[in-house]
Formats: sequence, C-alpha cells, structure tokens
Amino acid sequence: MNKITCICLGVRSMKKSIEFYRDKLGFQTEEKDNNPKVVFFNTPGTKFELYPLELLAEDISDQNPPKIASGFAGITLAYNVQHKEDVDKAIELARSAGAEIVKEPQDVFWGGYHAYFADLDGYYWEVVWGPNFKYDDNGMLIF
Repeated sequence: MNKITCICLGVRSMKKSIEFYRDKLGFQTEEKDNNPKVVFFNTPGTKFELYPLELLAEDISDQNPPKIASGFAGITLAYNVQHKEDVDKAIELARSAGAEIVKEPQDVFWGGYHAYFADLDGYYWEVVWGPNFKYDDNGMLIF
C-alpha cells in the first residue's frame, strides 16, 4: 500500500470550487457541469477530486460523521515547479483566481523558493521550487 491514487477535498460550494480550479487555475477535467455532485481532475499521477463537504463527512460515517472544523486542518497540498520564476507566475494566477496569498514568494533556508495560498475553502497550497528537484518525463517530481 505505497501509493496515493486520489486526493479528495471536501468543498463548501461545488460551483465556486469548479470555477476556481477548472476555470481560473486551469485544472483539466472532462466535467462540463458547473455544479456537479463530484468532479475529478486529470492531474499527472494522483487524481484530484472535489466533493461537497457535508456529503463527504456523511460518506465517512452516516451515523457519526466527523465534525467539520474551521481553520487549519493540518494538511497542505504542494505544486512543485521546475523553474524559480514559475513560483511567482503560479502565485499571480492564484491571486487573480481569488485565492488568498498567505505567504508571498520568498527564498527559504534550504535553498528553495516558495509561497503559500489558500483556496476558497481554506485549503493551503504551497508553490515551491528547489534547486535540486528533478522531474521525470511526465513532469512528476523525483526524490
């Protein structure tokens, strides 16, 4: 059991989240509906899914669904880029899409360059470049 095949985010508004990820950030999907019950994005490797937050909690347990917390859930998602200047470009795209930029692009102690933004539901994304990052032919990060 050494792989992650899908990351699902519970979202408060499918319509707003579809617009944010598909229409503004450019995530690829076959979904044409602006308010589907579920959506999967065609990202390289791991798939990315959006599902209504309340329904996700009920799907986990209809008898005792997890409490929906506000604030930081202790998880971040990462978007690794191949060129340092791509961090700035990605952050500007996120800003123009309506994301909250919580940390402007800056150098980090280990020699990389990164920034953070929060999506419409408060999920934190790190956009990061590293001088020693290597990528395979599909653009997937190799460690």
